[in-house]
Amino acid sequence: MFRNLFSRRTSILSGGLLSGATDRHSHILWGVDDGVKTVQESLEILSFLESAGLGTLWLTPHTAEDMPNTTESLQSRFADMKAAYQGKIELNLASEYMLDTLYEKHLEERDLLTMEEDTVLVETSTWNPPYNMDALLHATMSAGYRPLLAHPERYRYMEMPDYERLSAMGVRFQLNLPSLVGFYGSTARKKAETLLKKGMYSCWGSDCHRSMAIRRQYEEKELKDKEISLLKDL
Repeated sequence: MFRNLFSRRTSILSGGLLSGATDRHSHILWGVDDGVKTVQESLEILSFLESAGLGTLWLTPHTAEDMPNTTESLQSRFADMKAAYQGKIELNLASEYMLDTLYEKHLEERDLLTMEEDTVLVETSTWNPPYNMDALLHATMSAGYRPLLAHPERYRYMEMPDYERLSAMGVRFQLNLPSLVGFYGSTARKKAETLLKKGMYSCWGSDCHRSMAIRRQYEEKELKDKEISLLKDL
């Protein structure tokens, strides 16, 4: 019986993980990046998340050299979103910043869309870090911001010593829930499981880009009860 308790698996939905929870990473703001393209799909996803009990959603569209969104353009589209959505989920706007030269410019000008005034969501390439990654992170903290690294389990170039070094610097980590159900492959899944067990995540997000994908990911019965418990504590 004891063994069954810890081997039993459930889904994100049936585990009640979304009830009153906060999703800190999504690409549901339509028409601004590689995420949702239409207001209709945005509203469909919000309806699904609301039915699952989600309390708060951060809309975090990409800002990068190849997706040079401006603060003003994102704020304008966010206003459109709030006018279109009349549901119960609390919507907030931030951005997911690629650590590149455009990010340096935003940082120098203190022109960043952040969470809770000082938390800035950042990312790197899946395959390689920027040559000045540590310097950018230090500059971010020196400017009074708190860097939150998006989906660290997905970075192929990172291993546990890298995570420990970044954590010691003061960088916090955001888990992509789909990593735990194998959406990004076995390597990302194993890293996510390890980082979660070690208590190295400070929050989670869906990183939702498409309606059909998030429904499938959230219905997969792949999570262990212990993982659900750990996730609810974030």
